[in-house]
Amino acid sequence: MKNSRSNGPRSGGRGPSSPRGRDSRPEGRPAAPGKPTRGKPAGGKPAFGDKPSGRPARPAGGKPGFGSGGGKPAYGTKTNDARGDARGPKRGPAREGERMGTRTGAQRQERQESRPLRSQAPARRSAASELGLEDDSPVVRSAGRPVNKHHLLYGIHAVAAAWANPTRTCRTLWVTESGLEALDDAMGKAMEAELDRPEPTLVEKDTLDKLLPPGAVHQGVALDCAPLPEVAIEDIVIAAQNDPNALVVVLDQVTDPHNVGAIIRSAAAFGAKAVVVQDRHAPPLTGTLAKTASGGVEVVPLVRVTNLARAIDELKQAAFWSVGLDEGGARPLHQVDLTGRTAVVLGSEGEGLRRLTAERCDEVAKLPTGGPVGSLNVSNAAAVALYEVARRR
Repeated sequence: MKNSRSNGPRSGGRGPSSPRGRDSRPEGRPAAPGKPTRGKPAGGKPAFGDKPSGRPARPAGGKPGFGSGGGKPAYGTKTNDARGDARGPKRGPAREGERMGTRTGAQRQERQESRPLRSQAPARRSAASELGLEDDSPVVRSAGRPVNKHHLLYGIHAVAAAWANPTRTCRTLWVTESGLEALDDAMGKAMEAELDRPEPTLVEKDTLDKLLPPGAVHQGVALDCAPLPEVAIEDIVIAAQNDPNALVVVLDQVTDPHNVGAIIRSAAAFGAKAVVVQDRHAPPLTGTLAKTASGGVEVVPLVRVTNLARAIDELKQAAFWSVGLDEGGARPLHQVDLTGRTAVVLGSEGEGLRRLTAERCDEVAKLPTGGPVGSLNVSNAAAVALYEVARRR
């Protein structure tokens, strides 16, 4: 049933006498203590522009109303005294000579001296250091510059070849007493060639162990030197113009630095002009690679190219006969004509030659291996192939 609505004149509000007022309660039921009345006041709705008087006044000592005599001053006439009287001190009593956040020179100096210096804070250790692992961060300073431990050359043959190489810029040489004696011939060659070389720094074996990667067989010597100048495939083509028997080794994604270093050593022993690798799938020239090459990196450049197939095409245009090595070759290597300019192409440790690389070769041959193990490590296969090329010539 719907409630009926009275058609009589409406009163100014829903006061206590209104039958529908929400504050009307039966007799004997007192209002809840402390609960404000929700009905409108008995004076009706106030006229437009008159502010209701229901808003409680600010307590004494608070922020005065706008325009009052002792309150906030008019716009543009604010002063520090008025702000202080109205709000009180914000940060406590000001120091002597300090106003509006400024400090005297003596106070600034006192504050700066009280702060700890950044250099006094303990250095943060990397996650690898916390776990006791090695990282690639610089660990030693050579001639005032940070040096990465993996970029240092070590080993008698590698350091001796770099020391006597005129194209090398040597910065610092750390040696033990026995290592200094082993480098006597290389130092004599450098003095005869009047090369600019620093004075050796005599250290103990433990110092070299800390300078170099763990397990490095340094033989008492370590050298910080600048990288060798980069050599492009075009430079090899130009250098081979006057050599009808030029020999080049091409590696198709050989990634082990020990294998690459051993191949460079064999290439230097058999007179190859360069070892060509794909830049994205070849190890950097670190101390490990140079140590395995046993000085070969100083005489046989490691040429990095972006596209290996295109590099083989450039060699073929320069009259290089490219021979790939693979177990599925049509005939053994000793039956292939290896006279003239030759490029020996070898595949990676696991996959061998890629299809696109094999298609670029003029011929794919195989080594006459047999027995229970039908394949060789890529560095051993390179040594056998280079020997066959040298024997045939």
